[in-house]
Amino acid sequence: MGLHAWSSAHYVIPLPEGHRFPITKYALLRDAVLAEGIVRPEALHDPDRTPAEDIVRVHHPDYLDRLLRGRMPAAEQRTLGFPWSEALVERSLRASGGTLEAALRALEAGLAMNLAGGTHHAFATHGEGFCVLNDVAIAAEALRARGKVERVAVIDLDVHQGNGTHAIFAQDPRTFTFSMHGRRNYPFRKVAGRLDIELEDGTGDSEYLERLADALPGVLAAARPDLVFYLAGADPHEGDALGRLKLSFDGLMRRDAMVLEAARAVGVPVAIAIAGGYGRDIHDTVRVHANTARIARDFLG
Repeated sequence: MGLHAWSSAHYVIPLPEGHRFPITKYALLRDAVLAEGIVRPEALHDPDRTPAEDIVRVHHPDYLDRLLRGRMPAAEQRTLGFPWSEALVERSLRASGGTLEAALRALEAGLAMNLAGGTHHAFATHGEGFCVLNDVAIAAEALRARGKVERVAVIDLDVHQGNGTHAIFAQDPRTFTFSMHGRRNYPFRKVAGRLDIELEDGTGDSEYLERLADALPGVLAAARPDLVFYLAGADPHEGDALGRLKLSFDGLMRRDAMVLEAARAVGVPVAIAIAGGYGRDIHDTVRVHANTARIARDFLG
């Protein structure tokens, strides 16, 4: 059967010289999963654009209009962290489309992956922290509208708290939001989810994995989800410039396996998005993401 994945690496955004967002990681990741045989060429898909009717179930129509028409004020662009461009719109629509398509595949096959997404700092009314559209929230509501799922769980293991996702689902009892992240890291104003575990700077493999193992059974029991969205951030890695944690490559692979094993134990499909990664060496970030894909492939057998 093999792992099916979606890549929006074709859709590159122009960024100023020295911009800290690692846009090149997406093409490097696409090339790595193909070169290493993790994803077969015929199982690597170019995502469609997310339809506007799916976006406005989550995002305010005024925000979508400003985004699509290039009417975002300079202050809003600074909060987002990107200058507006038509390429930014196209990439955002494609990247969020990849999460929806991966989720639909996961419901059929048990597991699928978007080689982008995890844009969890996007709120209903604005984007921030390099996150334009909240792909997981859009996918969850689109699946509900199609009658595919009712209850979902978000397991967010990016090093930064998923404040936008938490805010969007704050009043929704059908969505369980779980984030394990750096306490002293961005965003500095956290938004409470259903469960937040905050980690101190320098946390390594042993404590991280112990706390995750303790949390996952309770998360899945309380969530009773039809689908798990797993944000497999690379930024807890010890080589990440923005992460402040000390996880090894092996520790992050054990993390990924732990999440997938916990979901499989209760018979719940998983859609993976890669979320953040800002390695001092970009190839370290790509390696973490490729390892996540490798673990997922091995789970499918």
